[in-house]
Amino acid sequence: MKFETLQRDLQAARAGELDMGTLARRLRGLILPAALPPKFSEVLAHLADRMESSALFDGESCSFSQSDLLEGLEVWYAKACERLGKP
Repeated sequence: MKFETLQRDLQAARAGELDMGTLARRLRGLILPAALPPKFSEVLAHLADRMESSALFDGESCSFSQSDLLEGLEVWYAKACERLGKP
């Protein structure tokens, strides 16, 4: 998946059109721009792990709030865009 499509997938997940398991798999296949430091990849892998775990539960659980995970991904995306100089 291209980095540029992440925003679309985030919106689809927020709208309930994309489940957390599918989003996690897409994150694992995400091609990160070379300008991002390795830490971005590590944090993204951690988010994908937690999303895969949350997909095992129906809805929200204490440990794996899907809305919190999506918010975390949105923060990650914003910081990545900022680092890349994208609006």
